[in-house]
Amino acid sequence: MTKDKVSKPQLFKGIALFTPGGDLIYCIDPDKQGRWHLHLCAALQEILDLPELPHFLVPCYTATVDHWLDPRSQQVRTFAEAYPAVMRHQAVLNAIFSTGELVWQAAPWQEGMCDRMVLATYRASFPQLWEDHDLIVRLDIAEAGSKYRRAGTSPPKLQLNTQGYVLRLFVAGHSANTERILHNLHELLERSLRHPYTLKVVDVLTNPEQAEIDQVSATPTLVKVWPYPIRRIVGDLDYAEKILQMLGTQEKF
Repeated sequence: MTKDKVSKPQLFKGIALFTPGGDLIYCIDPDKQGRWHLHLCAALQEILDLPELPHFLVPCYTATVDHWLDPRSQQVRTFAEAYPAVMRHQAVLNAIFSTGELVWQAAPWQEGMCDRMVLATYRASFPQLWEDHDLIVRLDIAEAGSKYRRAGTSPPKLQLNTQGYVLRLFVAGHSANTERILHNLHELLERSLRHPYTLKVVDVLTNPEQAEIDQVSATPTLVKVWPYPIRRIVGDLDYAEKILQMLGTQEKF
């Protein structure tokens, strides 16, 4: 009689922090011992170069999922809760936490703390949070030890793992030249990148505000939004070596 291998239930707590613009930073804690909202705020400050920790995002722009073992039935249960401001991101939450088509519960909106008009007052000081950088960043908790939780000590250097490259291609209308650039770019990225990537095409004729945010004044322009530092190529996108150099494919992210 063969001995079947029984897989250990995947028990963890997942915490996600969104920005008003739709960026996302999250962590998965298998030990379920940490309070990670402070870590996520610190990482977001570092990534977006914020003037201070964006504590006002918590809890209004957060979501949490808990896989726990029911001691009576020995079955893994899941509790998932998201605040109303981020309920529209359920598909993204299910993707990063591998929770299938789970329907998330709406957390109660906290009067006074999560008032939309109150939150909007932070926009002038934290404009980056209202911009969409297409960021999905996982905070690696392996390097964050117990020292972080001791009063009066500084947090360790945060270890960030992205879901790959985030790229934007700015064009002016759709033309045969645009199709050619897209085709060649997709072939190059599929052949050369070691990590997943997302490539968003932005038509500056219909989305001039996005071109202004990314400081694009000519087309075509290819912008590497993530990983940092932000880099761009303006004009001729036919030189593969130049594009790969801009992407920094020899670097480890």
